[in-house]
Amino acid sequence: MEYKARINWKRHSTAFDTKSYPRNHYIYFGGGVAIEASSAPEFLGHAELPNPEELFVSSISSCFMLTFLYWAATRNLVIDEYTAEAIGKLTKNNEGKMAITEVIIKPSITFHENSQPEPTVLNELFQKAHDNCFISNSVKSKISIKSESITA
Repeated sequence: MEYKARINWKRHSTAFDTKSYPRNHYIYFGGGVAIEASSAPEFLGHAELPNPEELFVSSISSCFMLTFLYWAATRNLVIDEYTAEAIGKLTKNNEGKMAITEVIIKPSITFHENSQPEPTVLNELFQKAHDNCFISNSVKSKISIKSESITA
């Protein structure tokens, strides 16, 4: 399987140096959707646009959620809503290079009626989702799950 994304950036001004070139660009996904993105504000980008760091963190969180939902369905657990805040920590890694060294996912899950699983089952589902998430398995960053908000 292959998954594709295309990036398009154009210079719209005469100046081109480290402080002046535009950071905005477009990302085109395989299904035809395009989004405008930029660098993070700390790197002279626009705060109102997604940046690569946010896209990286959201990719991990989205993959974890989809994998969690799959494993919950295999246990016949019905989930009405899943929301998660994901936080990526940009720091120096062991090689002294800037990297997203950790992604913390904080899911809030509403189970249908009173089908909330026992804590041991929930932890097993979180572990299976973590172990089987394609994106988490593809990166060096530490992935942590901190679940505090589970409702029935």
